[in-house]
Amino acid sequence: MLRNLRQVRRVVITGMGCVTPVGIGREAFWGALVAGESGVRRIESFDVSDSPVKIAAEVRGFDWQAQVSAKDRKHVPRTVPLALAAAREAVEDAGLHFSDLSLEERRAVGVVLGTGGGGLAFTEQQYKYYFTNETAKASVYTIPASTHGGLSSELSMAFGLRGLSHIISTGCTSSTDAIAYAAQHIALGRQDAMLAGGVDAPIAPGILAGFNLMTVLTKDWNDAPGRASRPFSRDRSGIVLGEGAWIYVLEDYERAHSRGANIYAEVTGYGATCDAYHRVRLEDTGEEPARAMRLALADAGHAPSEVDYVNLHGTSTLLNDRIETQALKLAFGGDARGIAMSATKSQIGHPQGASGAAGLAAALCAMHRGAIPPTINLDEPDPACDLDYVPNVAREARVRVALCNCIGFGSKNSALVVEKI
Repeated sequence: MLRNLRQVRRVVITGMGCVTPVGIGREAFWGALVAGESGVRRIESFDVSDSPVKIAAEVRGFDWQAQVSAKDRKHVPRTVPLALAAAREAVEDAGLHFSDLSLEERRAVGVVLGTGGGGLAFTEQQYKYYFTNETAKASVYTIPASTHGGLSSELSMAFGLRGLSHIISTGCTSSTDAIAYAAQHIALGRQDAMLAGGVDAPIAPGILAGFNLMTVLTKDWNDAPGRASRPFSRDRSGIVLGEGAWIYVLEDYERAHSRGANIYAEVTGYGATCDAYHRVRLEDTGEEPARAMRLALADAGHAPSEVDYVNLHGTSTLLNDRIETQALKLAFGGDARGIAMSATKSQIGHPQGASGAAGLAAALCAMHRGAIPPTINLDEPDPACDLDYVPNVAREARVRVALCNCIGFGSKNSALVVEKI
């Protein structure tokens, strides 16, 4: 199987698309990040009057029906139109026209998406139809639409792509792993280009109730939603659910260069580990997330001192933020205090499996806007979280090398290194 590998190729990002709680489209997203805007508000998509948590980072003003044909609208989860909109922007941004490609050329373009919950909110709604005697409203495609694997197929079918069509579902690290998986296939010559990224839409009554049972959501900021997600602040009290899609076009550098494509960054390093410790919490030492970051840096051939920016997982829970800080100190040693870092979740909430793809978009923003997005709501620094999190206000900076860190349920850790070329 591995005997006919070609020389390893360079992999670059040539297109990006974003559908987010703070803006639809990459320019709107970047602008909101740099401005320090929050996308957290009171939930509008269902009644939360009886819920102890009444807030989330929903995507507002999104015309999901424009992304899906009328006959398909009752048969797909919200993740499908979110992903389609982001992918269409990414493809246009990359200057690609898949309809002009030959069959053989389309066989060399694949799709890899990361998602944590996939169509769970859709499945929840279908169960509601069944148990309230409204089966006529239910979709005949409940099973395939609820299966995570169908999500990438929706993009493959929409663009006529015949390459591999895979879903990576590894909890909160899903989209980091998906982007790396896609890059590896291009690097090894198995695909020429890929649509890769993450999408999640976990804001639904049953999912909210499940997160409430785990006591990981903040209940303290229902009356001030924009201040609720506050990573690394002493008074943080839990995560805020978020949703969205961040999709990229990845391709072989020589192919991109020859067609004069705009190149955002090169994907140069990846590392992944597992604490093998607990279903939802991290081991206190922070050693395995640190090792994932060290592996990514080694893969990219960079010393810690060469990193200009770290995009943090920054969930806003007491435990995770403290342990991530410890992991950063282990991974970067004495250089940790001199590196600018920030937590995008302070602005967009926690989009679960799409977290890594969202963090990558923030890193690309830092590279191309010359400004590091802030960690907002960092009003009262926690003595245990004492690194440079770029508090509250964006900072001008030259960013060439960035590391994006992710930590997920099941003790999973992933890190991705990208660099501007």
